Amino acid sequence: MRVWIDADACPKAAKDQVIKFALKRQFEVLMVAGVPLIKPAFACVKLVVVPAGPDAADDYLVEHAVPGELVICSDVPLADRLVKKGVACLDPRGKEFDERNMGERLAVRNLFTDLREQGQVGGGQAGYGDKDKQAFANSLDRILTRLARSSS
Repeated sequence: MRVWIDADACPKAAKDQVIKFALKRQFEVLMVAGVPLIKPAFACVKLVVVPAGPDAADDYLVEHAVPGELVICSDVPLADRLVKKGVACLDPRGKEFDERNMGERLAVRNLFTDLREQGQVGGGQAGYGDKDKQAFANSLDRILTRLARSSS
């Protein structure tokens, strides 16, 4: 099994949590980024730096991730593309993307994009706190267990 991380936007604490799970459960982690990042010094972690360009990392993830694998991303349109392909997706705050919630998640994302463009709301997400870390770890454990069962 492999876990992919959209590494440009993923909080360090979430990346670290995935690596802890990888060391314990023996799976490969592929961090995909549009800029060079510092790669953790573990053999199970690989860094893929894609050429600069709009959606280059997203396109790489969609092209290379396959059903039975997990992608960590907060990008709703990317998650939609992956879910349609049968790839499991989880955001760094512990919310799983799936066929049942993608329509709602896309609608909310589009609404907030429109409101931001109109100047009616500002800013982005709140800081990444302990509650987010715990929710992410719990969801990560649940999804990895489900994927491991379905592959055996």
